[in-house]
Amino acid sequence: MHPQHHTLFIEYCAYFNGNQDFFECHEVLEEYWKEIAPGDKMHPLVGYVQLATGLYHWRRGNDTGAIRILEKALHNFQQNEGHIFFHEISYYQLLTELKNCLAAIQAGKSFLAFQLPLSPKLLELALARIEIMPPSNSNYLLHKHMLRDRSHILAERQESKQRKSKR
Repeated sequence: MHPQHHTLFIEYCAYFNGNQDFFECHEVLEEYWKEIAPGDKMHPLVGYVQLATGLYHWRRGNDTGAIRILEKALHNFQQNEGHIFFHEISYYQLLTELKNCLAAIQAGKSFLAFQLPLSPKLLELALARIEIMPPSNSNYLLHKHMLRDRSHILAERQESKQRKSKR
């Protein structure tokens, strides 16, 4: 199986091109990255995560954060030209779309998503997943990170603070 046909990568493409749930794009692809290349910060999957994260920031009006993370995604993609994780996506079209986003943000333009340029096979797989996605509204997508259960994150932070204070 081609690594871009993995269920988690297909889900990333479906969330990206379907309902534009960039938060969920980050979640599913981070899981895939940890599965196949944990710790490799320059793996192309990290660039895809950064792309989704940057678009999430831009949608929320955090232009500075969006620019910073999208520039990292662009650098990652440029460093990985020819990698197998670009075989099922039009590499040059993806770079063009990413550069257009950066230019739009720098020009103060409003958020505007784009579609990942998928190969016919990957598009077919993503469309099958999009068809079964539950609908979501734009307000939910805008504030999704604040709507999740963060109790485990807060508990880990508290434990870390307590360990540091004991030193």
